[in-house]
Amino acid sequence: MSKLKIIFLGTPDIACSFLSAIADSGHEIAGVISQPDRPVGRGLKLCCAPVNALAQELCFKTYKPATRAELHAVISELKPDLAVVVAYGRLIPRETLPLARLGFLNVHFSLLPAYRGAAPVQWALINGEKTTGVTLFWLDSGMDTGPVFLRREEPVLPSDDAASLFSRLSASGRGLLEEGLKMIAAGEILRESQTGPASAAPKLTPGLAVLDFSLPAASLLGKVRGLACGPKARFILEQPDRKTAVQVLSASVPEGPGKEGKPGAVLSVEPGGGFIVKCGDGALLIETVKPEGKKEMAGSDFLNGLRLRPGDMLR
Repeated sequence: MSKLKIIFLGTPDIACSFLSAIADSGHEIAGVISQPDRPVGRGLKLCCAPVNALAQELCFKTYKPATRAELHAVISELKPDLAVVVAYGRLIPRETLPLARLGFLNVHFSLLPAYRGAAPVQWALINGEKTTGVTLFWLDSGMDTGPVFLRREEPVLPSDDAASLFSRLSASGRGLLEEGLKMIAAGEILRESQTGPASAAPKLTPGLAVLDFSLPAASLLGKVRGLACGPKARFILEQPDRKTAVQVLSASVPEGPGKEGKPGAVLSVEPGGGFIVKCGDGALLIETVKPEGKKEMAGSDFLNGLRLRPGDMLR
């Protein structure tokens, strides 16, 4: 079994555990590439990416190329056997792909070709999928269109939100990557064309987060679950003197026959601390909220604070 010379490309927290897994695999990490530092906070202080910070702790060479040409030059200099990409955040240019002798291996959090794009976990929840998974595939010039190496299914649990599903998929993906590296080192490399219907998972926008109570309750619950890591699902409460954005942090669809009412009407306040809102089809139990400028609170406390009662409308 041969030792591989690997470069790692990743940027956010979710990629850090994959870098650690490669570091523990015994292969050589020739360099770690992240996106450039970004200004954060009110003072717009420059902050390095989590992957870059971890790489420095582990004493790996780090790079933060700002342009396609800089990225190409870095990889050309490193001459890797293999490049591993996890949530790097940028497309690898076509002309750069041949610079890794064996290719660029990407970990994607869906069963490709389903949910190609930036937010596969979130869109799987928004759309109410019962099964998703992780795909280890070889990059080509398209958006998540390259041949598949390995894949692993993962059920979507009724209790899942984006955070819990990300956590399980990350663990599954690390295992898949470790398996893939062992196979590659042993000369077992698979490249199978993607098959089945393709779908997109585009970037999430703030407008997507607004809850429209004329839609089915199941659709709104999907948004609450899928947008739990941001931008959080919310409704706009219209009051005589102002409009308030209210984030919905947790919700569920209550069992049993629904009550009559107009979409957006408060149907009841529940003993467990939430309140039920009528939707276009069914109803949504809003359990926990965070009004603009305030702390997280139980849905019932929110209603009581505004003196809202069953029959009142949330618009």
